[in-house]
Amino acid sequence: MPGREPEAHPDGVTARGDSPGPGPDATARVLARAAAGAVEALGGYAGGVYLRSSTEELLLATLLGLPAPLFRPWWRIQTNRPYPVAEAYRSGQSVHLPDAEAAMRRFPQLMAGLPFPFGSLYEPVTAGPERFGVLMVLRPATPGVPVGAADRARMREAAAALARELSALAAAGAPVVWEGDPVDVPAPPEPDGAGGAGPAVDRLAQAVLSLDRQGRIRFANTAAETLLGLSRARLLGRVLWEAAPWLGHRAYEDHFRAVFLSTEAVHFPVRRGRHHARDWLSVDLYPGSDGLTVMIGAAEQPDYAPESVAQPGGGPGSVADRASALYRPVALAIALTEAVTARQVSAVVTEELLPAFGGRQLAIYLLDERHLYLAWETGFPQGFLNRFDGVSLDTRLPGVETLTTGRPLFFESMEKLAAAYPGIPLDAHLGARAFLPLIASGRPVGSCILGFDTPRGFSPEERTVLTALAGLIAQALERAKRYDNEAARARGLQSALLPHRLPVCAHVDTVARYLPGTVGMDIGGDWYDVVETDDGRLALVIGDVQGHGVAAAATMGQLRSAVRAFALSGSTPQEVMSGTNRLLIDLDPGQFASCCYVSLDPATGFVRAVRAGHPQPLLRHPDGRTEVLDLAGGVVLGIDPQASYPVTELRLARGSVLALYTDGLVEKPGVDIDVGVERLRTALAAARPSPLTETADRLIGEAGGSTDRPDDIALLLALRTGGAA
Repeated sequence: MPGREPEAHPDGVTARGDSPGPGPDATARVLARAAAGAVEALGGYAGGVYLRSSTEELLLATLLGLPAPLFRPWWRIQTNRPYPVAEAYRSGQSVHLPDAEAAMRRFPQLMAGLPFPFGSLYEPVTAGPERFGVLMVLRPATPGVPVGAADRARMREAAAALARELSALAAAGAPVVWEGDPVDVPAPPEPDGAGGAGPAVDRLAQAVLSLDRQGRIRFANTAAETLLGLSRARLLGRVLWEAAPWLGHRAYEDHFRAVFLSTEAVHFPVRRGRHHARDWLSVDLYPGSDGLTVMIGAAEQPDYAPESVAQPGGGPGSVADRASALYRPVALAIALTEAVTARQVSAVVTEELLPAFGGRQLAIYLLDERHLYLAWETGFPQGFLNRFDGVSLDTRLPGVETLTTGRPLFFESMEKLAAAYPGIPLDAHLGARAFLPLIASGRPVGSCILGFDTPRGFSPEERTVLTALAGLIAQALERAKRYDNEAARARGLQSALLPHRLPVCAHVDTVARYLPGTVGMDIGGDWYDVVETDDGRLALVIGDVQGHGVAAAATMGQLRSAVRAFALSGSTPQEVMSGTNRLLIDLDPGQFASCCYVSLDPATGFVRAVRAGHPQPLLRHPDGRTEVLDLAGGVVLGIDPQASYPVTELRLARGSVLALYTDGLVEKPGVDIDVGVERLRTALAAARPSPLTETADRLIGEAGGSTDRPDDIALLLALRTGGAA
């Protein structure tokens, strides 16, 4: 057990570390009286005072009712951390947590390290603008029953009285900031089994000890003397972990923290040697408001060694191993910031979280109204989790209860899981399980199940890290859910702005394809259209508005409508492009657009085309020869109101295929666009001209089938099937 036992002080207060001067002594006595009075007034079993330090941290200055070394991780708290002590100090407001559920909802990081059922009250100690620290009282949990008005008033009165005394000390020149370790307030000694109790307990084969709330031995029976190898006189007054060093292993700290903080008994196996099976013992801890009863007896070797929790995942304890164990959670946090969809989030958790803790199974359930649905699984037997898909929130299952209570659940073996949930189906006989609530900003998102192939323990550090990572996973899944919803709405808008169908025209078949980008959340401004004009010609249009998002889509819708209106009015291709350019400049959306407009006579194959900064079309001749056309062009739309757009004339033979496309089909980051155009030309040359739908699918698949597309893709194909030769 870390730390050494503090020495007794003449006034009943014990100091830790170097002996303080008269000033600190006076401060320590004031703090001890205040903590003891508050604990008694509130019906608590432990309490203490945090004082600010010279570095503006909060340091635990005095503690009673708990063994200080067991709670060393909470001796020093930064004022900006999400802990109740820090919040009470920062805000100047009381923090009352009647039970573990309330504490988990508000302070999950605290409960990850102390996942035990207890109630706690925190009151800022202030005098006017002066903030000294925080008074703390721990007491039994009152599930579902908030802290009453009378107890709130008693806590305020105790803190106010302490503030007055500290103000007086400060005025007298005594220090009211704290440096160093906390001061223990020992409990009064107990009789060593007077009357008939002592002889009765001495007849037991099990070792029986009574501890005060600082962990000091107040009574030991004969079997305890034999087990520990010390006489009763030498045992009394000693801290348990000094008398039995094998109980001071870090693997057992959590059990002692649990029994000192809650009213529930704790049972666990312990190993005092390394040579024989008889080295295994069973330890039973029975807590009370005034102390702790310990019973130790013989036990069989368990399926796993509890000492495995000493290091994360039960691995070696070298500096390199610890650095590696820390790297994985950090890598997970970084990777989660880049995951966009729920599937990507789940894949990141599988790749980063499982290896970090030696896990083999993972399941993620997401909440939809009042049911949990399986969103991702790996490592479980096929079909095993199907029976839990869609379970309601009133079902007694660990994956449900971890979400409804907000408390992570850790089971060191499958036997413990089965004992806690009788009748629950198990996918294996050996292993361990962790059930983590996925809660983002107080909103339930789902639950996460981590599975391990062998029994193992979970150290306080692991519990804290896993709970914190569960919060990050929940935030990422919540963000992914918003992305999915917004992306669906955006795709719906994009679809509404594009043609629902293309006109059926004699002598010409047309097919179009559109693929949204898969990187980022914004929709694009790519569009295509086919317009039958009054003179029997066919207008083939494709364009691309610069940028992404609703603004780009809105501009795209306006341009498509403008081009269609100009085409139907009988305007020449040059007039269509010039008019659309001036319209975009008048609208002044802060965006520009590229466009290619082709006017085709289906009967003769005669083509007049204009281009505004858009990629050159491709033409596949009937013999399969495919070329990149060289259409004269002008600047992109929306830049120069005086821009001119020259017309290029050509003729399509029967069996020719004209391909119009946006740059998303041929552009890839870090690759010259000419390479993409050549790849598309080769694919079009190799494709059969008919049916045209197959050609379109092949071009999209071969040239634009990447799963990570930074840009949208639009493709418009026109096949001349008849008319004059």
